[in-house]
Amino acid sequence: MTNALKNELNRFIEENGESFVDELLVEASTVKEKINTILEVGNIDLINNAFKLVGYALENKLDELRQFANVEGIAWATHSLTLSFKLEWVQAIRRTLWTFLQRYLNENKVDIEFFQLERQINSSIDQFLNAFFISYSAYKDELLKAQRDLVENLSVPIIPINPTVCILPVIGSIDYYRARVMEEKVLTEIGRLHIQTLVMDLSGIADMEAEVIDQLKKIIDGAALMGCTTAITGLRPDVVRSMVRLGVQFDGNTQMVGTLQQALSIYFTN
Repeated sequence: MTNALKNELNRFIEENGESFVDELLVEASTVKEKINTILEVGNIDLINNAFKLVGYALENKLDELRQFANVEGIAWATHSLTLSFKLEWVQAIRRTLWTFLQRYLNENKVDIEFFQLERQINSSIDQFLNAFFISYSAYKDELLKAQRDLVENLSVPIIPINPTVCILPVIGSIDYYRARVMEEKVLTEIGRLHIQTLVMDLSGIADMEAEVIDQLKKIIDGAALMGCTTAITGLRPDVVRSMVRLGVQFDGNTQMVGTLQQALSIYFTN
């Protein structure tokens, strides 16, 4: 496709911009209702971006198109916008573009290799979609990893109260994954801070699954191997019953104290 024809096609789309948008909104009926919401939430102008995609596709500007797709992918991932809307929108742009290209070719009796034009346009739009989804997925993975790292740090808050004693308040539900994270961080911090006594307060835990209790026992045993005594406080009746039912027993390095306040009075006195 010659540069002159590219310019003519772009001009035709621009001159018929209003009817292009009307046709596009008919094609993308679901997205139509979300356009203002997406603009407010993510500052993403779907109409303007549609014309930008059409321009890049017509002019075969693949580098600019891929860069545009990368920016779009990050924006959609950042604001957790629905991918199905994006796919419907781009496919609607494709269909609308072909409707107007056909109209232009019919009106102007242009002699052109249609299949060459079809390959270029569809290949450009497919490359946009591919780059968009890759960018979206990569950025989403980064966000999830950062959120998981933050949750892991918040879920195992080891608090020093003097040079040798630390408190680990455990609050909320504990699954096997969180218990594994606790094991890794507790043992790391025992070594880093030279903790001699770890007060593990479980008053914020209402219940524990068998595999979590087993993992808790491994944390205590690992701490003992590193020369750290564990004091468990605040065990609730349901948790105690589960431990008794499973036959869980702690060795002599583990101290059982009724409340965190009692444990603190013991270690501050000592």
